[in-house]
Amino acid sequence: MAESFPTPVERAAPDAHPLAAHRAVYVISVAAQLAGMHPQTLRVYERKGLLDPARTEGGSRRYSEADITQLQRIQELTGMGVNIEGVKRIVELEAELSQVRSQLAFAKLEMEALRSEALAELDRARLQAAEEIQRTHRQYRRDLVPVRNLPDIYRRPPERRSSGA
Repeated sequence: MAESFPTPVERAAPDAHPLAAHRAVYVISVAAQLAGMHPQTLRVYERKGLLDPARTEGGSRRYSEADITQLQRIQELTGMGVNIEGVKRIVELEAELSQVRSQLAFAKLEMEALRSEALAELDRARLQAAEEIQRTHRQYRRDLVPVRNLPDIYRRPPERRSSGA
């Protein structure tokens, strides 16, 4: 397995710009040295579609920290015996998985926000219902006697069963 060294972005201060890993600053010789491979290998990986470095106006390749990390991942996979096509497919699937995970995390955040809104709306509806019940109770006539409190003289006598002769 290839030895992994921290990238400059990983060594940078925690307040580093979030897009710093994608800023293309390294020429091919420096990128190759950081990734631990020959510059010609970087050109081959680019031709095979494993890597897409940025280009200057003059057409020179410029590599970012993300490109260096990608190169290290490619080197790790090829070191395990995976061929270039296999590496390409693995890298594509890893990128897809990363995207799906990001979408899932975003969906969870949205769901939690919607849940909070729904609970707040439910609380408002319960409060409004309780207020309506109180308002209705205040409108009851106080001179009416509830049925359960009627004196016995106003109650119906129990029905007598007739004995069938």
